[in-house]
Amino acid sequence: MNTLDWMLWGVFPYVAVVVMVTAIVWRARYDRFGWTTHSSQFRESRLLRIGSPLFHYGMLFVILGHLVGLVIPASWTGAAGLSEHAYHLMAVVTGTLAGGCAVAGLGILVYRRLAVPSVRRSTLGSDHLMYTLLIAAMLAGLTATVLVQIAGVGGEDYNYREGISVWFRSLFVLRPEVALMAAAPMAFKVHILLGFGLLLLAPFTRLMHVVALPVQYLFRPYVVYRSRRTPAGQPRRQLSGRNR
Repeated sequence: MNTLDWMLWGVFPYVAVVVMVTAIVWRARYDRFGWTTHSSQFRESRLLRIGSPLFHYGMLFVILGHLVGLVIPASWTGAAGLSEHAYHLMAVVTGTLAGGCAVAGLGILVYRRLAVPSVRRSTLGSDHLMYTLLIAAMLAGLTATVLVQIAGVGGEDYNYREGISVWFRSLFVLRPEVALMAAAPMAFKVHILLGFGLLLLAPFTRLMHVVALPVQYLFRPYVVYRSRRTPAGQPRRQLSGRNR
């Protein structure tokens, strides 16, 4: 095991979490009014109404699936009467559906960013980085699922619950089993590195709302937009929409 493996799988996860938590606490105290998604719904809403729910609900179930697979040991599901084959089949089916929704939603949102001039002009530099990391993380996750878990390309029969999941749980007791991650297929390594990279950068991008309020964000009340200037004698025009 080399120094790079220790840095990637024994140090970087802690650095990402510490930076994320520190940035969230700082922003909650000193940048409360900057805690926003920089809504662009008043610029374009048709594509947003389709892409945003697909992406957010899809990602919610993807994250829940990841937590179940990483946190719950195989012995627990076995004791509950769920065979490894049944668990694997359920994980692949539900993960594929949730991931498909998230990918479709993200594709619509990215297209909207590029195709709608007013939305494109309001796009920040952090948005480009965020979308790039999201797309790369999703592609790596799909590659890991399809090539390793389903197709078994190259005869590689890898069970992440005996490797990556054990390593992930070892992080919580501050004794990371680096060798388990060092032996994982490359697609999984890239997927996990990009995932922790997103955690690290989330407080500095519009992903802040996902870190802070992942469930309430989906059900929060509408925001009412009012124009600043209106001709004399005419009522103000109002546009309502979720702050997305």
